[in-house]
Amino acid sequence: MDDIEAFWERAQQHAQLATLSSYMGESVLATLRPPAWAFGATPEQADELLGLVLDGSKTATASALWDYEAEGEDLPVAGTLGIVVDSSGTPRALVVTTDVRTVPFDEVDEDHAHAEGEGDRTLAYWRRVHEEFFTEHAGHDKGFASDMPVVLERFRVLHAESSDAD
Repeated sequence: MDDIEAFWERAQQHAQLATLSSYMGESVLATLRPPAWAFGATPEQADELLGLVLDGSKTATASALWDYEAEGEDLPVAGTLGIVVDSSGTPRALVVTTDVRTVPFDEVDEDHAHAEGEGDRTLAYWRRVHEEFFTEHAGHDKGFASDMPVVLERFRVLHAESSDAD
């Protein structure tokens, strides 16, 4: 059994996902392992942002809608589970998406910027670092635009584990 599968088994028990009843028997939450992914685009970002999730500062994230479209990926929806890994690929947190909305970059509000937990948690800081991120790490060919559609996602940690390095 790999690390992610073992983490998933522990997380299901801790978050009591396997005990949720389903009309057809075992809950689908107990049978389908969610995708594993890391925040950011670099190992340093993955660990920094994961640290903010684990300490409770980060309860939201933002992605370029154009990246989802370029990759042919579905947008997250409320209730989506995800396993967040660190830069080494070690699973560290099981999260559930609680809210998703898409707005133009220049209409992201102070509340969302604060929920992302980064820097001084202000909108000005959020706009500066996210413009830089969306410019440098675009997974599409449209570049950055102040009115580009941004997917704002809120999430909650259902289970977290420390690493040997913590």
